[in-house]
Parts: sequence; structure tokens; C-alpha cells
Amino acid sequence: MTFVTFMTSNQGRMMRVIAGIVLMSISLFVIKDTLGTVLALIALIPIAGGALDFCVAGFMMGYPFRGAKAREQLAQKQHR
Repeated sequence: MTFVTFMTSNQGRMMRVIAGIVLMSISLFVIKDTLGTVLALIALIPIAGGALDFCVAGFMMGYPFRGAKAREQLAQKQHR
């Protein structure tokens, strides 16, 4: 629960965007070739997730896909 709480927070969203940019940079400038292109495409997932406020990891753990809904659900669980 604390992992999803962090990942849906503003800090978690920023971290996902930064991690995605780092992964994309490494894949395009260091790895290159086909593998680099594939990793760059995969890096779009955390970048888009942070920018558009959705959390794939939270969804895989049973929380709503949208960050706002996941934060709502987490807040309700904390107040019980």
C-alpha cells in the first residue's frame, strides 16, 4: 500500500517521468540499435504515466488505473 501511495503522489509521478527520460536517453544514446529503440518505446510508459497521472504498478496490485481514483481509494483505506 505504501508503494502505491508513493507512486500516485506528485513525487512518485515526477520520479516516473525522470526515470523514463533516463531510460530513454540510455537506450537511444548508449545501447542504440534495435534493443535501444525497443527500450526507448518502453520508456514511454513511465513518462506517460507520470505526465497523465496513471499508475500501471498500482493497477497490477488491484488499485484503479487513474491516479486520482487510486489516491481516493487509498485515503478511504487510511481513514478506516
